[in-house]
Amino acid sequence: MKDVWESAKHYLKTAAAVMHLEPEIVERLSTPMRFTEFTIPVRMDNGERRLFTAYRSQHCDALGPCRDGTRVKPDLTREEIMALSMFMSIKHAVGGVPAGGGKGGIKADPGMLSEGEYERLMRGFIRRLLPRGAWSNVPGADIGTGPEQMAWMLDEFEQISGFHSPSAVNDKPIPLGGSRLGYEATGIGVALCVMQACKERSLVPEKSTVAIQGFGQVGSVTARVLADAGYKIVAVGDVYGSITNPLGLDVARLVSHVKETGSVREFPDAEEMDRQALLELDVDVLIPAAVQDVVNEHNVDHIHAPLIVEAANGPTTPEADDVLARRGVMVIPDVLANVGSAVVCHFERIQGLSDDYWDEEEVLGRLRGRMLGAYAKVAAFARDLGVSRRTAAWVYALDKIAEAVRIRGWA
Repeated sequence: MKDVWESAKHYLKTAAAVMHLEPEIVERLSTPMRFTEFTIPVRMDNGERRLFTAYRSQHCDALGPCRDGTRVKPDLTREEIMALSMFMSIKHAVGGVPAGGGKGGIKADPGMLSEGEYERLMRGFIRRLLPRGAWSNVPGADIGTGPEQMAWMLDEFEQISGFHSPSAVNDKPIPLGGSRLGYEATGIGVALCVMQACKERSLVPEKSTVAIQGFGQVGSVTARVLADAGYKIVAVGDVYGSITNPLGLDVARLVSHVKETGSVREFPDAEEMDRQALLELDVDVLIPAAVQDVVNEHNVDHIHAPLIVEAANGPTTPEADDVLARRGVMVIPDVLANVGSAVVCHFERIQGLSDDYWDEEEVLGRLRGRMLGAYAKVAAFARDLGVSRRTAAWVYALDKIAEAVRIRGWA
């Protein structure tokens, strides 16, 4: 199932069947409540004017305003944005966040744009999006965007509206109202899920081996947190290659190496290995932290890890997911494992609306409570219903969303 939108609808229908969800609610949730496609004219540095295609999907706002995500990449599709908005609805509900799923994106290659061109593109995105502030359709960062781009977007909104509204955009720099641990939130959440899953399986940190595919923002933070907790990170990979050391990698030194060289390759005290082989290592924990569909029908029979924690969005195809379930492999799904960023975005919103900003210890304590609470709920649903953790997470989330839909009289 190569289409991520079809995968999203598959997971929705699977969970809906388990919980006997009313057909009219399934129909309502099977398509975004609002999808916008528009173009952004940008004056390039050479004087040329180019048009960029952009999207914004608002999946369902039964629980609250749709929030988060602005993805910028050249091969972006409308189906990808629709699917990601549905995933965000599920993540918000799993994480106890009173919000619906929103996702936006622009078909562009940030690496081919100057800083000025990129800034004009992001400001144009906000203008064409016609945002209404903190209580409706709040954008945030995603692949290809970060705090700097969110700062441009927030400034453009405030210039247009004529008033300060830090909660109108998520994932901002701290001086503009961003939250502490905003950068680290997803990785910390993934690490917390790894630790809880290992406890369930009676795996002691010092004797547990971990392989991480993807060593960007999420993968590197996850590796650092797990290494600090005593876990042995034996292999990591990025877009350029993969490295391994059966005795364990020095994660702190590796992070510094990547900052200096831009890649995990040529790291001292490690051997380079095939990128695909990393997924097939005989380790206790496999963490796909890069792109979607890396665990699929072609390699699932060669996956040896008994525990997979999904840091990336959609790294396992539905076909592979079924095979892993039959084999008894525990998969902690993306809609639970990487919900940390959505939770801290919610904290960012609370802080911005109240003008009361928290220190790192406060944010970390609240994040830990949300993640561990969500993990326990999903584990209980899986046990009580006799289903996989993925289906359990979707059932747990859909139960909340469906209740809100019914109360509002939408079904």
